[in-house]
Amino acid sequence: MPRNIPILLTWMRILLIPFFTVLFYLPQTWLPIHIVNIVAASIFAIASITDWLDGYLARKWNQTSDFGAFLDPVADKLMVAVALILLVKLDRTYAILSMIIIGREITISALREWMAKKGKDKSVAVAYIGKLKTTAQMIAILLLLLNFKNFFGINFAELGNLLMFVAAILTIWSMFYYLKMAWQEFK
Repeated sequence: MPRNIPILLTWMRILLIPFFTVLFYLPQTWLPIHIVNIVAASIFAIASITDWLDGYLARKWNQTSDFGAFLDPVADKLMVAVALILLVKLDRTYAILSMIIIGREITISALREWMAKKGKDKSVAVAYIGKLKTTAQMIAILLLLLNFKNFFGINFAELGNLLMFVAAILTIWSMFYYLKMAWQEFK
């Protein structure tokens, strides 16, 4: 296993998940929910930033590796899945939207693994539509974690769920895009 800053950032994302999760199970006498929301959103924001940063640094410093290429999306998908499950449990978003997003992540991860075994992994490399999906999803999750009802007239829960709907549409669109690209390789 390579040891470098990009890999350490990826491991940090994975290690943040239990702390992120435990926040929502602490007694409210320990931390009021609005503080839990802010701390959880901060942890998620750090994880989101390091998701971008570790890839950027790995490319810039020429420290890419097969292990990093494997671990990075795993860390990302674990954090997103845990956040979505917690948001559904907290009744802050719709289960169907979370199921669409998590289901797509599992499907595309499996597709990428299968395509890599066939030596065709470049055909399902991250596309622009996937980046749009990720951006909408990350912003939606942050807003839903913060859960501010009136932040200068903005209801974060409503805006977050609107973005979750957009993310779900982009999720389906990007899934079909990747499946189409994979299908073209085997026609």
